[in-house]
Amino acid sequence: MKIIIAEKPSVAKSIAAIVGANNKKDGYMEGNGYAVTWAFGHLFGLAMPEHYGIAGFQKENLPILLTKFKLLPRQVKEGKEYKNDPGVIKQLKVIRELFSRGEGIIVATDAGREGELIFRYIYEYTGCTLPFERLWISSLTDRAIKDGFKTLRPGADYDNLYASAKARSQADWLVGINSSQALSISAGYGVWSLGRVQTPTLAIICSRYQENKDFKPKTYFRLKLHTDKESITFAVHSVDKFDARTYAEEVIAKVKAAGTVQVTAVERKEVKQEPPLLYDLTTLQKEANSKYGFSADKTLTIAQALYEGKKISYPRTGSRYISEDVLEKAPHLIATLRSHPLFGKYIDGRFDTTLNPRSVDDKKVTDHHALIITEDPASGLSKDEQLIYDMVAGRMLEAFGDRSIKENTTVSIDAGGVHFSCKGSVTLVSGWRAVFDAKDEPNDEDDTAVLPVLVEGDSLPVCDCEIQEKQTKPRPLHTEASLLGSMESAGKEVEDEQQREAIKECGIGTPATRASIIETLFSRDYIVREKKSLVPTNKGLVVYLAVKDKMIADAAMTGQWEEALNKIASGTMDAPTFHKGIEVYASQITTELLSTVIERTDNRNTCPCPKCKNGQVVFYPKVVKCKNENCGLTVFRSIAKKELTDGQLTGLIMNGKTSLIKGFVSSKTGSTFEAAVRFDEDYKTVFEFPPHKDGGKKRRFK
Repeated sequence: MKIIIAEKPSVAKSIAAIVGANNKKDGYMEGNGYAVTWAFGHLFGLAMPEHYGIAGFQKENLPILLTKFKLLPRQVKEGKEYKNDPGVIKQLKVIRELFSRGEGIIVATDAGREGELIFRYIYEYTGCTLPFERLWISSLTDRAIKDGFKTLRPGADYDNLYASAKARSQADWLVGINSSQALSISAGYGVWSLGRVQTPTLAIICSRYQENKDFKPKTYFRLKLHTDKESITFAVHSVDKFDARTYAEEVIAKVKAAGTVQVTAVERKEVKQEPPLLYDLTTLQKEANSKYGFSADKTLTIAQALYEGKKISYPRTGSRYISEDVLEKAPHLIATLRSHPLFGKYIDGRFDTTLNPRSVDDKKVTDHHALIITEDPASGLSKDEQLIYDMVAGRMLEAFGDRSIKENTTVSIDAGGVHFSCKGSVTLVSGWRAVFDAKDEPNDEDDTAVLPVLVEGDSLPVCDCEIQEKQTKPRPLHTEASLLGSMESAGKEVEDEQQREAIKECGIGTPATRASIIETLFSRDYIVREKKSLVPTNKGLVVYLAVKDKMIADAAMTGQWEEALNKIASGTMDAPTFHKGIEVYASQITTELLSTVIERTDNRNTCPCPKCKNGQVVFYPKVVKCKNENCGLTVFRSIAKKELTDGQLTGLIMNGKTSLIKGFVSSKTGSTFEAAVRFDEDYKTVFEFPPHKDGGKKRRFK
């Protein structure tokens, strides 16, 4: 009997239906010479120092460098202790028993680095010696699964991928354990979490935050002149910017005195814009965040559901290209979209059999090709699933579409010796932009105008001229979209699409892990969301200020480690060499962090905790929080757009309720209101409104 092991029960069910394993058992399905079982994602982690007899958070024990790592079944927290997950233990027993009576294994975990690690850790932990083959597919459609079973590959072909995955797992352990314990010892209070990838990511967020907050805006003035030709009015901006309003007023007087402007130059240029490349996961996450405000984790979850629902190809891909053989299937996939309400008209009106080959390159396809749809109809999707599906489908049409051709016009104008300019753009061929009727984003400083036909020497009237007061702006705070871009390029500012593709192997994290890294920063209370922006908490800033100049926060160095892991996977670097380098690195960062001074919060305002009774509530700039990690009492200063003062918060903590506070803003109506803030029975903050004038009861809302 052949044992097939999938990564999740849902995937196992799809595979079982194809191979005829229709008899449902406890933890597996059986039939037709197969038993199909499953994991629940990662069933194992690397054991903590105490499992090796090493006492944690002892300076003399650092750095902790192991000769051999132990696997530990996934843990769950019960009270203050961690114990083996009973569901995992039960499923491992099923898998072990199946392995004992099987003749061989077909590995059907997700076809990627982490999927390989999931199986290999199970294989190692159970002491299995059965031969195994690999099912490597890029979608879960019936056809893809059937084709995959016809081309099973020897398990040994993926030994390098396993070596890379194992090296990543051990490197994260070595760096995370040693750096976290070293900083915690140095701080002398609390437990501080650092990591090989999470700390450089935090540094990217915090450095932008500090740069933004420290930015000193400068006021400048610019002239905006309105003129017209043939009843078409348009605006032009002064080429020069002025530091003083008085000087701008002198210049505007000169312009108005001139009465007319002369067109001194007209430059027209035809611009051909190639279609964008297909999506990889990171690009999909970036654009879903920009368009819909989806977090990276939410986009990945939706894409994974679409993949398991057989609607799109494997989402955790880092490639934006497809191979020639996949291109052959593209016309059929495009044809399935003819009935789609967004794309049917475009396909019928513009699409022929010629596909733009820009996204086709066998050499640039990594473990998986770029994201594309499958032949299965996209029916029964939720609203959010439909949005992500439409992004993938629409990008596929764009990528295979024709060039977009525009004519850009730059006009130079003189008014009494003052130089002005404007730009105009006319689309000659919509090409790929017609898929979503895409428009260029306007530029705040120099909006593209609708221009009449202008020629050099034209004399036009001055209809109006005004002074615009503006301020220089800092670079915006990071959103998840911009953060993902920075992670992909290891903190480098890279706008060009092809340049980003060239350096992405040196990025920090992988397409499959970046979402979880960002979520880790949220769970550690290092960052919060303010609308779309990512803002560090006081705790996050304390960590950043302590480590910003240390190797642990160096995004470029982390990118080099990621590149090394890719080389292990490709067989051009051996894992032991990488491991030795990580050990040296872990030792160096441990030494650095043990000598680090971290800001103490003990001198902040504190109050006894009303919830747990034995902790202290500490006042931070954005939040007050109990220092007892098992308590969880947290109150944000900003409630309904009102910042609570230390005095108001002290009243809430000490008395369970504030006095009446004015200036809260309703999220529904935008109107202001007054209320007291109090704790409910779960120590969550709720509003308590004053009595109605007619003596009615107080209203309470969360």
